[in-house]
Amino acid sequence: MLEMTQRIAPVEKAEVLDTLTLPYELRIRGRLRATTDNGHDIGLFLDRGPVLREGDHLMAKGGEIVRIRAADEPVVTARIESGLPMARLCYHLGNRHVSLQIGSGGAIGSDDQGSWVRFPPDHVLEELAERLGATVVHHQAPFDPEPGAYAQAGQGHSHGHNHGHGHGHSHSHGHSHDHDHGHAHGHHH
Repeated sequence: MLEMTQRIAPVEKAEVLDTLTLPYELRIRGRLRATTDNGHDIGLFLDRGPVLREGDHLMAKGGEIVRIRAADEPVVTARIESGLPMARLCYHLGNRHVSLQIGSGGAIGSDDQGSWVRFPPDHVLEELAERLGATVVHHQAPFDPEPGAYAQAGQGHSHGHNHGHGHGHSHSHGHSHDHDHGHAHGHHH
């Protein structure tokens, strides 16, 4: 078994031993036993945190290199007009804390340059997208969602804490000044 232990910068195809095609749910794992597209047994022993993306390269202890491919899997793609309709759709879907892949153009057999959002099948999200004016299509495609603005190795959920502290800090100053003045007036009478 090849032990893939290191993420490396992309290399030329001539140096790549094999490819490993995985769905999103397996590309988020740092530990995994799998079989490459050409039948090599491999084990992933990677740092936790970063998602394996289409085109990423891994190196084994012995120097062998494997390229990651995003597998086709069941997805829903919601197409909508670019601009404000797209922003509104992303806002409402994002508020559901679901992973989203965002793109534009690319409609098969069409000159449409509209925008699209892709997510795992979910009837509630599909109904929401349709209410906001999107056209929803079920199909098989690679799913490679946005990594998140604060995603760093091992810190994928840090945005909640940073966001909360920022609001709490400015908010608490306003309250302390108001309460101090209120008590000062009360003691003078």
